[in-house]
Amino acid sequence: MAKEYIEERDGNFYVVGTRISLDSIVHAFRRGESPETICQNFELLRLEEVYGAIAYYLANQADVDAYLIRQNEKWAEERRNAEPLPAGLRERLMRARDEMHTVF
Repeated sequence: MAKEYIEERDGNFYVVGTRISLDSIVHAFRRGESPETICQNFELLRLEEVYGAIAYYLANQADVDAYLIRQNEKWAEERRNAEPLPAGLRERLMRARDEMHTVF
């Protein structure tokens, strides 16, 4: 019996039993990351699950690519409709980030 590595929840695809999206695995794979590197970057995943996600992508590439395009369009729409940051908040956040990096 074949093992399932990807499941659909609420219109999105995830590695079974996790909150790690197929999107994340596919984007890393497309950037040229090896399954071993992807596994290191997602410590909750076993190497078998990473290979399973990649195999799912390769077996369903046209459908997954169409899904990823829809996801990108959805994110772009959400960014366009997002409330703007209060005045000065972005600058304060950037300063805090810079201060944090200088401490370490």
